[in-house]
Amino acid sequence: MPDVALPAVTLNSINKSSKMTTRKYFGTDGIRGRVGENPITPELVMRLGHAAGISLMQHHGLPVGERPAVLIGKDTRISGYMLEAALEAGLSAAGVDVMLAGPIPTPAVAYLTRALRLQAGVVISASHNPYYDNGIKFFSAGGLKLPDAVESEIEARMEEGISCVDAARLGRAQRIDDAAGRYIEFCKSTFPNEYDLRGLKIAVDCAHGAAYHIAPKVFHELGAEVIPAGVAPDGFNINDGVGATHPSFLRQTVLAHAADFGIALDGDGDRLIMIDRQGEVFDGDKLLYVIAASRKPKHDNNGATGGVVGTLMSNLGLEQAIARLGLPFVRAKVGDRYVLELLHEKGWRLGGENSGHIICLDCHTTGDGIVSALQVLAALRKHKQTLGEACADLVFYPQRLVNVHVHPGFDWKSDAGVCAAHERAQAMLGHEGRVLLRPSGTEPLLRVMVEGRDEMLVDTLAHEIAEVIKAASADIV
Repeated sequence: MPDVALPAVTLNSINKSSKMTTRKYFGTDGIRGRVGENPITPELVMRLGHAAGISLMQHHGLPVGERPAVLIGKDTRISGYMLEAALEAGLSAAGVDVMLAGPIPTPAVAYLTRALRLQAGVVISASHNPYYDNGIKFFSAGGLKLPDAVESEIEARMEEGISCVDAARLGRAQRIDDAAGRYIEFCKSTFPNEYDLRGLKIAVDCAHGAAYHIAPKVFHELGAEVIPAGVAPDGFNINDGVGATHPSFLRQTVLAHAADFGIALDGDGDRLIMIDRQGEVFDGDKLLYVIAASRKPKHDNNGATGGVVGTLMSNLGLEQAIARLGLPFVRAKVGDRYVLELLHEKGWRLGGENSGHIICLDCHTTGDGIVSALQVLAALRKHKQTLGEACADLVFYPQRLVNVHVHPGFDWKSDAGVCAAHERAQAMLGHEGRVLLRPSGTEPLLRVMVEGRDEMLVDTLAHEIAEVIKAASADIV
């Protein structure tokens, strides 16, 4: 299994002391929105490409006459063609070469950017969102998501408009024909040589997304009998009733084919949910525990056992189970970029979210659904266990998540009714429960999460708080 170094979270020599923290376009996972509405318009995306290109030209100290090069990958949305062209135009106008990989998973862009020694990677995807949304996110030369300061610098340059270098210095574009094959080999390299998947029947749901032509091959080439699902993208069906956000489709597939496992990815391939042969769904918390329990004996170069990073949404049962393994557990803000930041800060290698983003830094620099599935399967092969057996010591607290659509201007933190409902619920749960309110980073939603020992109470409190929020938000004119 490759041991991936932990590069600094910078874009080479870009000024790390930048004080720009207020961002107009970038959210927790790049820029995302509805296609045709700001910021996902051809004009603005071309400006984004140009601004990013100018930053690359100014901060990458390449020899005179050499241009920086950027890899662009995308998922299967119909809008990807338009946005790819706009990005290419903006980058070329800034004097940056562009390498086009076509539809490949987000983590494939991170890997290929490093492997090809490029200056940056760009992904055109809205992850688990419907086809009518899309987004842009960047990776640094080290295969890491850009830090906030760099995104802020790019935003500032976007306000300056577009200029064009002399014709002799325009960036060139070329397609990488073997991008998928390179990434398939990388994924397979993270699976221990002493194991294979022979004798297993695995249903693989690719959400009609970026991994549709990649994930089934990875598991097949490692010996499994693969039942492909969600592998017929048409530009409009990405995540539509399939993939990691709709595990019932995979569950039906697993049961219908008597498969040993089901693996569900999301539209850009960085999220993982698994199903066992009985049809039980295993979310990111459970899969993170399986990997952590298997790796417990492993020590880093300093001889100290690392810990596990979860998020504010991670189940209390996971935290308690990790503690029983003798490993420390800390929570990051929700978002895989924050999990990654805390992993680097702690010097640890394993973290993730219950949504299915799992980061194994000894395998990859970012979350990767295919690689994470291989780590789970390797753990099961190593210990000769089923998923159910591997999670036997993991007892989850009932948890209820309710998404409430709110007015964009709704200040829920200052609303007296919302605050009172929050405090009342927490008082009723006591020390054995949690209430968490957090806004979505990509949609006009306020997420209400309630967790505790009494499932009926948890469900009741979550809906009570949601109704208070809904009523308060409706009062905004």
